Amino acid sequence: MKPERYMDEEELIQRGVDALIRELGPVEAIRLLNMPRKKRMESVKRHRLWQKQLKRDEFFKEIFGQ
Repeated sequence: MKPERYMDEEELIQRGVDALIRELGPVEAIRLLNMPRKKRMESVKRHRLWQKQLKRDEFFKEIFGQ
C-alpha cells in the first residue's frame, strides 16, 4: 500500500479555490469566500436559550417514553 501525503497549504488552497470557481462560477465563489461567519454564542448562554424554549413534559416523554 502506498503511503498518503498531505498537500502543502499552497496547493490545497489553490485546488480548493479552483474547485469553487469551477462549480460555482467566479462571482458565487467570491461571494462564498467573503461571507461573514456568524458570531459564536457562549455555550452557557446557548444552553439557557435552549432550555427556555424547551417544553419539559414533551422533552421527558421523548427521552424516557411514556
